[in-house]
Amino acid sequence: MQEKWHNYLKGAHFSVATMHGKEQVVAPLFKKEFDAVAQVPAQIDTDSLGTFSGEIEREGDMISVARKKCLMAMDMLNLDVGVANEGSFGPHPEWGFIPAATECVVFIDRKNALEIHETLLTTETNFSGKYIEKKTELNDFAQSAGFPSHALILKNSRENFTFIHKGLDEEIQIQRYFQLLQKQFGKVFVETDMRAMHNPTRMKMIARCTQKLIEKIKCTCPKCNQPGFGVVDVIAGLPCRLCTIPTRTVLAHLLLCDGCGFRDEKMFPENKQFEDPMLCDNCNP
Repeated sequence: MQEKWHNYLKGAHFSVATMHGKEQVVAPLFKKEFDAVAQVPAQIDTDSLGTFSGEIEREGDMISVARKKCLMAMDMLNLDVGVANEGSFGPHPEWGFIPAATECVVFIDRKNALEIHETLLTTETNFSGKYIEKKTELNDFAQSAGFPSHALILKNSRENFTFIHKGLDEEIQIQRYFQLLQKQFGKVFVETDMRAMHNPTRMKMIARCTQKLIEKIKCTCPKCNQPGFGVVDVIAGLPCRLCTIPTRTVLAHLLLCDGCGFRDEKMFPENKQFEDPMLCDNCNP
């Protein structure tokens, strides 16, 4: 069984399901680690599974959509191995007043019946949008969004829009389309373009998530050596340093092998054996 996984992915050809340039960060990482070669289907339409700007609603969660993308590209190229990414943007799940980005990268090896995925939650994002009526408001938004390296989208309404202009990364463009929409509708909705090729910040996060995925692929089961031995659950209860009562902080990670079912626990994954009393519900209710 262990021999089966010797030099896994060495020199493999794999698909990258993207029409937004994500292979620019995915391909070099897989090349460096596995000497694997990325291929992108020329006519793939990942937008058919949903768009950030609202033309097509995404059906399903990030992992299921990334899986569909991955299989779509693999079928188009007749490959057994593929990688795909999906992102989501909105309020932070714990600190709702802060915008956050979640990236998911899925790896599928159809021949070996493997599916491995990783996610990354980060506040490092320029995700934003608002209604504006004046050029000064447009200029202020553009500056805060990182324009022109980060493109903008202008439309006549946040939802149920009839006019939309995407990928705007030149001053003359945003001013011209703003004037046209503002003259006709009075106010304009401006938002950040979250497509990877128009958003360097997001591209960097996809690279980080891809690297996490690669590390998970390299993490093999101690029993059968299958790749993807990773965390499937967390166990809370790290004791408070002052009162020793269990807190809500993670005490251990539960790891599982999808191949042979081997389970293991990694204690103190955050490299600390006690929690600060400030984060203890007993000491700081």
